[in-house]
Amino acid sequence: MELVKTKEKKAYETLKERFGYKNPHASPRLVKVIVSSGTGSSKQKGRNELVADRLAKITGQKPTFRGAKKSIASFKLREGEQIGVMVTLRKQKMYGFLDKFINIAAPRTRDFRGFKRKSIDSMGNLTLGIKEQTIFPETSDEDLKDVFGMSIIIVTTAKSKEEATAFFELLGIPFKKNEAEETQGTRRRKRKEKKAPVIAA
Repeated sequence: MELVKTKEKKAYETLKERFGYKNPHASPRLVKVIVSSGTGSSKQKGRNELVADRLAKITGQKPTFRGAKKSIASFKLREGEQIGVMVTLRKQKMYGFLDKFINIAAPRTRDFRGFKRKSIDSMGNLTLGIKEQTIFPETSDEDLKDVFGMSIIIVTTAKSKEEATAFFELLGIPFKKNEAEETQGTRRRKRKEKKAPVIAA
């Protein structure tokens, strides 16, 4: 299994002609990975601590608590109240997390068919939503009542969406098939469903 850090170093040779790079420093690079999760109201006893503990196990780094930016009366939320946790990973911890996420965690997602390319923004960053933290091996055996989702933002130095897409593909991010292939696959499935015999009850 080739590591993300190794793939990143090789990206320049693959992309230099397509994007006109003059030297390796012009090639996209990973900057940081931000992993965050909302915990809801801090009135839920122990919820903040539970999520923080799980994220620490997954990322190998202690999360920081995030407070509400403003008060919202309808949600009984006060400004500054702790409603989430966040971890910012750089260097070795960043590479280690991505290796685990790409090769182990993501494929364990239920009915996983890849991530959407539209999750890449014009600034060259990729934002992914994970519904259940239990796809990570460190928390895979937890009770369903403790399940929570998270957001993963991969920040790069890419200057455009096109450049970032090519870079992420080289890193091994599992994207969905292109739109044409997906449409053909849907049509094939529909044809099979029409041909399937109806079994009387």
